Amino acid sequence: MPAISFQSVSKVYPASGRAGSAPLQALDEVSFDIEAGEFFGLLGPNGAGKTTLISILAGLARPTAGRVLVHGLDVQRDYAQARRYLGIVPQELVFDPFFTVREALRFQAGYFGLFHQDDWIDQLLAGLGLADKAGANMRQLSGGMKRRVLVAQALVHKPPVIVLDEPTAGVDVELRQNLWQFIADLNRQGHTVLLTTHYLEEAEALCQRLAMLKLGRVVALARTSALLESAKNQMLHFKTDDALPSALAGSARVTGRIVELPARDAADIECLLAALRESRVAVEDIEIRRPDLEDVFITLMHQREEVAA
Repeated sequence: MPAISFQSVSKVYPASGRAGSAPLQALDEVSFDIEAGEFFGLLGPNGAGKTTLISILAGLARPTAGRVLVHGLDVQRDYAQARRYLGIVPQELVFDPFFTVREALRFQAGYFGLFHQDDWIDQLLAGLGLADKAGANMRQLSGGMKRRVLVAQALVHKPPVIVLDEPTAGVDVELRQNLWQFIADLNRQGHTVLLTTHYLEEAEALCQRLAMLKLGRVVALARTSALLESAKNQMLHFKTDDALPSALAGSARVTGRIVELPARDAADIECLLAALRESRVAVEDIEIRRPDLEDVFITLMHQREEVAA
């Protein structure tokens, strides 16, 4: 039995009522399963439908069509039972300003009928680097510390399925490392993890399988290794302060001084370098690397845009 099953899930938001507005199709027949014990990634650009899908999974929104099951339980019809299987870390920093960290975790456990959980709470506090903040009021915590508390709250009832919606957005490197070590340990113990993130290097390192959404539809569903193997181009990576010639600029990915150009083979790389020399583009730190998940993601998203056009 899958840990999570999305079955032909569609979501249409009605028109806003303003002149010229039309209904918004946020999800369109989304179907895939996540097996128990998987570390699964859900990727897509802003507006792809990721948050809508997570909201339906959490029971916070109703699908227009289709259904979602958690360990065989319908999240709409069997909400209370299904919710016990889920630990969800939201994007937003939502917290009660009147409680200490330990009190917040005790109250969260109480919502699930669990009491005297201090041993497990102590493990969560230690694992997430919050042990020295247990008695601190939530208002006194930094944004990164508050996000750690949200993770602890999601795990306090020991759910078999953990849903992380952009858990490391805007947090420091140390928190990311601590969080992923802790979550990876839980995954090795058998917990299912569903991750949405814009940090594709995290998804590549952590997720065994991925689904990519674009305009509410699944455009890729495969093992991470298979997606990486499907990328045929190599990448010519270098730094420059000069503008690229128009013939190359259209296919280049530019981040500050760093430029990356796709190349099929060694002959293609030589042609690119010759074009750069001819245009008097001074380059530094030239590297040739294999494609990563970001390359695959950008290619798939562009293909989808071309099909839509």
